[in-house]
Amino acid sequence: MGASDNTRGLILAMVSSLFIGASFILKKKGLRRAAAAGTPAGKQLVVPRAIIGVGGYTYLLEPLWWIGMITMIVGEAANFVAYIYAPAVLVTPLGALSIIVSAILAHFMLKERLRQMGILGCVSCIVGSVVIVIHAPQEHMPTSVQEIWTLATQPAFLIYVAATVSIVLALILHFEPLYGQTNVLVYLGICSLMGALTVVSIKAIGIAIKLTLEGINQIGYPQTWFFFSVGVICVIAQLNYLNKALDTFNAVIVSPIYYVMFTTLTIIASAIMFKDWSGQNVSSILSEICGFITVLSGTVILHTTREEEPATSPGTISWYDGDQAKGLEDAHFTRLHNSDYFDQRNFPLETDVRT
Repeated sequence: MGASDNTRGLILAMVSSLFIGASFILKKKGLRRAAAAGTPAGKQLVVPRAIIGVGGYTYLLEPLWWIGMITMIVGEAANFVAYIYAPAVLVTPLGALSIIVSAILAHFMLKERLRQMGILGCVSCIVGSVVIVIHAPQEHMPTSVQEIWTLATQPAFLIYVAATVSIVLALILHFEPLYGQTNVLVYLGICSLMGALTVVSIKAIGIAIKLTLEGINQIGYPQTWFFFSVGVICVIAQLNYLNKALDTFNAVIVSPIYYVMFTTLTIIASAIMFKDWSGQNVSSILSEICGFITVLSGTVILHTTREEEPATSPGTISWYDGDQAKGLEDAHFTRLHNSDYFDQRNFPLETDVRT
């Protein structure tokens, strides 16, 4: 007897979380190795009487970083396929498991201490995920992209899309210029709203691909390409404003708020379009909501109790003989640990670049 679609989606979502969680640690460990090596990735800037190695891209030569990148790609691919088989109400909250994997591996591999409240956050995520899995609805698999189009053009979902687009435009045109640099909800609101549309578009594309591989060609339908175009636009906008949020605000603040908003809006959008909760009794729906809130609480606890990265110093100069007291005129060779050191002190850099 074969496994149900929900079981396939559950397994893929858990595998995705495992790979994505591990990828963060592998890439971070690779970055640390590259920083410790201190070897220039390809260029050196020459200043008077000093040769300064600038290794901004040294991590590209580190195999461990590439292993982490490949692991992340595999995880994202598994997550993409999971949405084909299981409803978003099951797949999306399980993304919190990647945070657990990352926190545990960081404790052992990066020596980042996992505090007692962090352990409580992990337990909360696991308990909430189990509750969601037990009460997750069985999804009806559409038999064509035209059926998905019918779901996408139902009045309830059209109202949701119209409200989403209106709010996004208001945030971009009015609130971003005024409050974008001071209120994290502006950028994250845009990311989360667009992210929810990204998920439903990707789900539609994934189902179309699955049906095509099974011999029911969906490539020729214009609806398929419409969902593809919407998915691309939403992904670009989502990544753009997420990067703005990360550039402007502390990651410790951005990550939990974004996860809560994105997951909530994704579940709402999917429930409206694909009717994930149709046919379920009130008890099951309330149990899923409670499990979801438990996962969100655990995620926030994990993020708020994790140790922050030490602040980066403005930059120092160390001579090869180890003497920190020398000035620039006292020796010929120096290593720059942070190129901002010279920018902040208005040292003129020569334009000669050696590759």
